[in-house]
Amino acid sequence: MTAPRHVVVMLTTSYPRFPGDTIGTFMEPIATGVAARGHEVHVVLPWHPLLRRSGIEDGVRFHPFRYAPHPALNVYGYAGALARDTDLRWSAWASAPFGLAASYAATRRVACAVGATIVHGHWLLPSGVVAGLVAGRRAATVVSLHGSDVYVAERYAVTRRLARRAAARADAITACSDDLRTRVIRLGADPARVDTVPYGVDADRFRPDAAARARVRVALNLAEDDLVVFTAGRFVRKKGFEYLIDAVATLATAVPHLHLVLGGGGDLDAELRARARARGIGDRVRFPGVLAQHEVGAYLAAADIAAVPSVHDEQGNVDGLPNTVMEALASGTPLVASRVAGIPAVVTHGHNGLLTEERDVAGLAEAIARLAGDAAWRATLGTAARLGVQTRHSWARVAEQFEAAYDRATARALARS
Repeated sequence: MTAPRHVVVMLTTSYPRFPGDTIGTFMEPIATGVAARGHEVHVVLPWHPLLRRSGIEDGVRFHPFRYAPHPALNVYGYAGALARDTDLRWSAWASAPFGLAASYAATRRVACAVGATIVHGHWLLPSGVVAGLVAGRRAATVVSLHGSDVYVAERYAVTRRLARRAAARADAITACSDDLRTRVIRLGADPARVDTVPYGVDADRFRPDAAARARVRVALNLAEDDLVVFTAGRFVRKKGFEYLIDAVATLATAVPHLHLVLGGGGDLDAELRARARARGIGDRVRFPGVLAQHEVGAYLAAADIAAVPSVHDEQGNVDGLPNTVMEALASGTPLVASRVAGIPAVVTHGHNGLLTEERDVAGLAEAIARLAGDAAWRATLGTAARLGVQTRHSWARVAEQFEAAYDRATARALARS
């Protein structure tokens, strides 16, 4: 048996805590994809009450670490640090020293024990900082950007300084969108070391499925001839769900069988429900709650249109590349999405989806109405979307790109040693 080309220690503050979890869903296929290419992969991650990862799964070895001296400080990772996705919680500031110290100790221990050749920090802050410190001269440092990390780096002076140091120390940086690539370069990263690697998607999990379509529609009390718009995500401002509710409301008369299904939950749950009622479409909007990954696939199969109305929120935060975009494309569900961040890199207007400007309720309504009135065009867009992700955006292809980043990082690390 040949030795692995890279021994990779991945440090992350988010990962699906159990099969089907909706937190950090892209992390699992990244880790397992790299392992499938013959590399030894170790994932160092914070302990969480719901964490059910241990030992070895699909070639990935897990190393959870504890950090909180008090239960109230268990907010280091798993989307627990941001309040309303715009401000760092006081508990996040309080837990940061404990989390950083514990993650450094755990990552260093694992890296030394396994002879890491790559220390890969997911999210520039805090993992990118820790990865650079652990790697030192013994291994190459790779940092991956996912969105909220760059936003936090831009917003606070202290985090900006830390981010600049982490970016400068990294031998290679990957960004899930060109937008994030541009922003980290503004923070001081060397452009030659930053590459865009969009997320992939599992086209076997997310696919057209007539049985799932029928089952979900029965569960939601929807008829086969009802027109269903579906979206899913955390209920925070940057998702733009309020604009989607308004757009559907403007079409209430023109498209009498139009229904909106909004999967997820979060800080804006009560507000979004109240907004639907206030716009007179309370009976047309379904809130099925937080959906597991396999449920998202079934709901996309049940939908006639998928919508991702992403926006820059009031603080400037925006998703790098929402998972729902890639999942909708793979499902062959015609997509309407905002022209922001990484979305235009994977959605070509009029070819595999429709793009609208962010916060443009009229434009969003017009795009939905156009698709609602043309089933043949919906089918054409959906077919092109699915074919595109199957050929260009598989997780296997993403793993190849991470492998290439590891090779470049190793060459640079050797050159500076």
